[in-house]
This record gives sequence, structure tokens and C-alpha cells, in this order.
Amino acid sequence: MDYETVIGLEVHVQLSTESKIFSSASAAFGGDPNTHIDPLTFGLPGSLPVLNRKVAESAILLGLALNCEIRKFNRFARKHYFYPDLPKGYQISQYDEPICEHGRLKISTENVERVIGVTRIHMEEDAGKNIHDARTRSSLIDLNRAGVPLLEVVSEPDLRSPAEAGSYLKTLRQIVRYLGISDGNMEEGSLRCDANISLRPKGQLKFGTRTEVKNINSFKFVERALNYEIARQLSILKGGGQVIQETRLFDSANGSTHAMRSKEESADYRYFPDPDLPPLIVEESWIEKVRAGMPQLPEQLMEKLHSELGLSEYDAAVLTSEKEDVEYFLACYKVCRNAKASSNWVTSELFGLLKKEGLSITESPIAAADLGELIRLIDDGTISGKMAKELFEEAFSTSRSPKEIMEERGLQQISDEGELQAVIAEVLEANPGQLAEYLGGKEKLKGFFVGQIMKATKGSANPKKVTELLDRELNTRKSGDPQ
Repeated sequence: MDYETVIGLEVHVQLSTESKIFSSASAAFGGDPNTHIDPLTFGLPGSLPVLNRKVAESAILLGLALNCEIRKFNRFARKHYFYPDLPKGYQISQYDEPICEHGRLKISTENVERVIGVTRIHMEEDAGKNIHDARTRSSLIDLNRAGVPLLEVVSEPDLRSPAEAGSYLKTLRQIVRYLGISDGNMEEGSLRCDANISLRPKGQLKFGTRTEVKNINSFKFVERALNYEIARQLSILKGGGQVIQETRLFDSANGSTHAMRSKEESADYRYFPDPDLPPLIVEESWIEKVRAGMPQLPEQLMEKLHSELGLSEYDAAVLTSEKEDVEYFLACYKVCRNAKASSNWVTSELFGLLKKEGLSITESPIAAADLGELIRLIDDGTISGKMAKELFEEAFSTSRSPKEIMEERGLQQISDEGELQAVIAEVLEANPGQLAEYLGGKEKLKGFFVGQIMKATKGSANPKKVTELLDRELNTRKSGDPQ
């Protein structure tokens, strides 16, 4: 391509608060239409907004996680537009004095790391929802979502490909989930993305004319929408035409975008400070209090798993992709103190069965401590790896402790030297021909003896101990020394 792609994302993060941003009405997802409402949601005269402190603290927390400057003096503004799902005729948002500015987010695409600038994070309320019924040719309005708290995260136009945009969005989702401020569920609208995209000739500093693609609700659709827009704009420019600045909608059914309206500028919204809300003063002591309660982020945990626990970068990345996964792993490791074995059992055995059953790790029938105990039983020689897999599968299907099942079925591995030496002697005496051949130089028969010993003990002998004691006995007989 002779053109460079320029992408900026505006991501709306719906916060997991109990109440709405400016009222005590429920912010829970779902519910019968128009049941999570109050006078402020309806925009009734005389109803006044009061800021939800949890929303401000969530904004500070995300700002710290994205290396932003936290503005000590910030305030709310009214953003005017007229649509049926906005009863007041304006949305309470932040304009020129947002709570967070000048941040950055590190992303990785095909093992190449880049730092993407974050222009701002601001607080705002969500609008309601219009439901269009083609059958009756009518529209219905559900205001349950109106007033639900949002953080809008605006990136710099630093992204250069749909893949980078997807990586940025996934990384941001991962961070808000780790912080516990949002579930990041795109299907339920907890994370919504508007993408701004333009093309410019390579080497040119001036940006091209951009279009905005609204309300994309999955990672896959973000990349598909951007790929379509790149091809569409490129076709226009190659044909000698001009791209029109407009807002477009993505049609997931056919993978295309279509014009929605001309793109508004800030002047179209007639922003001015909201007279019903005083400025928000964020003192340094408040910032430090939020910082003190900040959990470890994915990047920090990846480094810990790699440098302190010795896991590969790949394993560390897999385990930290979701907060619940790494919490499970750490709880398992705390019991057995074997990081590599814990990683293997969690990412291979556990993830495999969970995927097969359609369960999340929080729904795992096996507790992390019980899996840690199972690994410890392998490490101390109480059970073999084969026994462990049998116990694991039964524990998964019954939700019982693997150790409890082991004790009930008497599956402990035989590691007692005296008991194993007696079995070895019996096997050698029962197979004099093979013993003679082995002593004559046919050393491959050692595997035969191991098999017979395992058969005699019904698979419960400790293989490591069997090999050690068998080698000792065979070497003794080969040298001709009495036992």
C-alpha cells in the first residue's frame, strides 16, 4: 500500500457499580424495561444529580493503571443532542476538564511491542435504549441503561493496523477486569468501541479525512470493520475521489459499514459546565489512597511468574490472560510449591475439561487447593502420574477431593523399599530364563521386569523406586555378589 492507516479508538467502559452515576437507581444489567429508573433518569424537573463516589474512584484507578495524569480540578459538562433515549435533552459528561489525561498503554502484536498514547479518560452517563419494531413500525424506549456510569477512554491516533486496534482493546479489557471496575463483557455492552480511521500517503504528516464507526461490540468485529473501512477508503482515494467525514455503522451480517450521519464536531453539542454539579476536587491524599488499594496488573504478574517462579513467557501470558485464571494458579501453587507442574495441570488438564464442559474457571468442580494437593501427592511419591490423572478426572466429575478419592480407593503408590524388594525378588525368581538372558548381556529385558513388577503390584508401585531397586538387584546378581 502507498497509504498509511491511522486509527484512534474511543472505548466506553461500563462500570460495575450498584447504582447509577448521579442517582441511587439500580445500575444492574437486565431487568424488565423501565424498572431501574427514578425521577433523575426521566429528567423530571427539580431532580438533581449527585456524583457516585465509586465512579470517581474507578476513574482514578484506571487512570493510574494507564499511567495518566490525574487532574486535581475537573468538572462535568452538558453535551446536548436530541434523541428519544435521552430524556433530559443532554448527556452529563466531561469536556475540556476530564479527570485523567496524557496516559499510555503498552500493546503487543505478533511479538512486537508498541506504546499507544491515551489522550484522556472521562466520566459520563449512558443513554437509554431504543427498540425498533419493524413489524408494528414503532419504536419503544427502555431507560434502564440511562444514567449507568461509563468511563470513556480515548486513545491517540497511534494505532496503525486493525490487529493493533484489536490488541489495544483486549489489553484494555484485561486491565479493567483486573482492577475489578468492569466485567468487560462486550456482548452485554459493558465494553463498546467507536473507531476513528483515516488513510494518508506514506511519509505525509497531515492526517487524512476520517470516518467514525460506531458501537462495535466484539473484538472480531472491530478488526473486520476496520479492514472493510481501509479497503473502502483506499478504493475511493485510488479512484481519485475524496473520503467524506461521517459516522458509519458496521453491519456484522455482511462485514460492511454504511453511512449513518455526517460527523458532528464538538461545537454541535453546545458543551457548557453543568450548573447542577460542583467541580470535583481530587486531592493528592485521595489519589494515594486509591493507589494503595490497587491490585497487581497483568504485566506485573507476568513478570512475577516468569522471573520469580521460572515459568516460560508463553505460560505466564496464558495464565495471566484472565484474572481468575492466575488467581487459581497461584492458589494451587501455594499448596504444592511446584510452579511448572501447577501451570501444566491448570493450562492443559483443567482448561481442557472446562472447555469441554463449557465452564469457566470460577465454576471448576476442583478447587485450586485440591489440585495443589494432588500435585503434592505426585511429588512426594504417594501416587503416580497415571493415578493422578484418574483421580483428577473422577474429582472433576464428582466435585470431590482427589485425596479423599485416593484414600477411599486405596490408590496410594507403593514406595516402601522392603515391600518392593520382595516383589522384585519374586518376579526374578519366576522368570529364570529372562534373568539368565539379561545377565548374559540382553539388557533390554529390564523393561520386561519393570512391566512384570507393575503388573504384580497392579500398577501401584512407585516407578522411580522400582527402577532404582531393580537396577541395584540386577547389578548385584551380575557381579555375582551375594545379596
